[in-house]
Amino acid sequence: MANAFPTPHINCEDPNLIAKTVLLPGDPLRAKFIADTFLTDVVQFNTVRGMYGFTGKYNGKKISVMGSGMGQPSLGIYVYELYQFYGVEQIVRIGSAGAYTPDLKVFDTVLVTEAYSESSFAKVAFDMGSHIMKSNKGLNNKLHKAAEKLGIPLTDIRTHSSDVFYHDFNPKFKWESIRDDKGCQAVEMESFALFATAKALKKKATCLLTISDSFTNPASNTTAEQRQSSFTNMMKIALSLASNK
Repeated sequence: MANAFPTPHINCEDPNLIAKTVLLPGDPLRAKFIADTFLTDVVQFNTVRGMYGFTGKYNGKKISVMGSGMGQPSLGIYVYELYQFYGVEQIVRIGSAGAYTPDLKVFDTVLVTEAYSESSFAKVAFDMGSHIMKSNKGLNNKLHKAAEKLGIPLTDIRTHSSDVFYHDFNPKFKWESIRDDKGCQAVEMESFALFATAKALKKKATCLLTISDSFTNPASNTTAEQRQSSFTNMMKIALSLASNK
């Protein structure tokens, strides 16, 4: 691990301030909500570009939470620096997703075991040619046990990690084709890059998502405020890793 503190995007001069386990929502305000709501003895370790990072204790155990921004390039910067420079061992992305199938309902909690992407992220960053990246089985088993203990249903899925949010001017893009041809049950924008970075650096990563909107039932979609502060089931499941190494 190189000694280069602070890094270009994380202004934390003491690597010991960041826990070995980091929860990574896309929205930095969701990171603040988690720190304010669930953690004690909270210390803020990052403010660069408003991408807030906090470390505190959950049930007496140290854990960190930090925003990653939207999209694979943004997340890729933060997870690389956390893993490579700050000695983080495991990261759990906690985010929102759009359901490609009516079997997934708004506010359902899902665990990403595989992420498909048409992105060139893994190839350009790490010379990995695969378009499917897997999460860590050990972390997934721990999260399933935590969800069962909490009484929260948790569904395993393959997600579509898209680099593009708006496809309005591309008549060839059909989300139904990605669902049917690639076996993706939902779409988000970051998991593929997280899993690829973890694989390259020999670290652990997985992803919990809350279904925030539905391609098959748009009338049920959530608001920005709900996405920021109401997805507490996935937060509680992920926080279990603070005391479950």
